[in-house]
Amino acid sequence: MTEKRGLSFPQSVERESRKKKMKNFYVYILASKRNGTLYTGVTSDLIKRIYEHKNNLVDGFTKEYHIHSLAWYEIHDTAEAAIAREKQIKKWNRTWKLKLIEKDNPDWRDLYDDICGKPLDSRLRTSGMTE
Repeated sequence: MTEKRGLSFPQSVERESRKKKMKNFYVYILASKRNGTLYTGVTSDLIKRIYEHKNNLVDGFTKEYHIHSLAWYEIHDTAEAAIAREKQIKKWNRTWKLKLIEKDNPDWRDLYDDICGKPLDSRLRTSGMTE
């Protein structure tokens, strides 16, 4: 296992994460609960990054406010496109962000288990998270 700030990052998750790397970039929204506090981020390794958020390996906003559920994400071919989209979404008002989530994920399911079990390249966006 790889050690990350005192907690172990399971080799199986790390291995799956590497397999899925076709150098895509992801914009994602995490939520504390349905209609709760939101966080928008960007990464080139969605599985690993969400794992880090869920296990409080990331200091800052998500750790402080317990924002651990993956509510929405989308895939981009380039880092520039993903960063531009992240900046765009961060400027949006809350209502627009909620509509974006609810369009693809009306039940607010946590999508983390979905992305760990299915190839990311087969979906542009996925559904799910509950309170």
